[in-house]
Amino acid sequence: MQRSTVLVIVGLAAAATLSAQARTGTIQGRVTIAGDIPGNAIIRMGMDPKCAEMHRGERVLQQGVVALPDGSLANVFVWLEGQFPSTAVPTDPVSLDQKACIYTPRVVGMRVGQKLQVRNSDNLLHNVHSSSAVGNSFNVGQPKAGMVFEFTPQAEETMVKIGCDVHSWMTTWVGVVSHPYFAVTDAQGAFTIRSVPAGTYRVHFWQERFGDVTKSITVRGGAVATIDYGFGPQVR
Repeated sequence: MQRSTVLVIVGLAAAATLSAQARTGTIQGRVTIAGDIPGNAIIRMGMDPKCAEMHRGERVLQQGVVALPDGSLANVFVWLEGQFPSTAVPTDPVSLDQKACIYTPRVVGMRVGQKLQVRNSDNLLHNVHSSSAVGNSFNVGQPKAGMVFEFTPQAEETMVKIGCDVHSWMTTWVGVVSHPYFAVTDAQGAFTIRSVPAGTYRVHFWQERFGDVTKSITVRGGAVATIDYGFGPQVR
């Protein structure tokens, strides 16, 4: 291939990239909680001595509200409502682990058609049991360490609750959406959603204890749109 042809191809690719960037923007923000941060319940693991032994000397709490002293709120699932152009579903699976009788992470997001993998890292019986209203249901046993269960959701659902019937305190949440425009807030309550087509959208903020709230945002091509949300005392 001649050098001039290569330069033309590279130039066209760069122009296409710039054009795509001009049509999309980024959403970023931070989620907080106002006032006193509600406490989490103590997990009583005495019903299973093996679980209790793995946490000997520890005071293990549920993770329903994970917040810093300044109110920064982790584990909030943030996603956009709307119709979007079709994009490829990631081939990498979303992973959950059952380790020391606790699900980790507490909240994850994934695409319809993407694979969910749930691993048992404990050498004892767990079962992976989802609560679904749209067909994302499963209930499988994992009696020993190293077992992995795979499931591919075929319908949107926010949120799918997964628990363990053997250990009632074990809980995790999965947000299933049909597009890539979602995020989960980190320990600082921050999130970023990239490559969003320009337009005006409703943004959902879901937290397992406080519920689902929405705000509106306008995304402009090549720009960063900032949206923050603070859960107040009234949502408790």
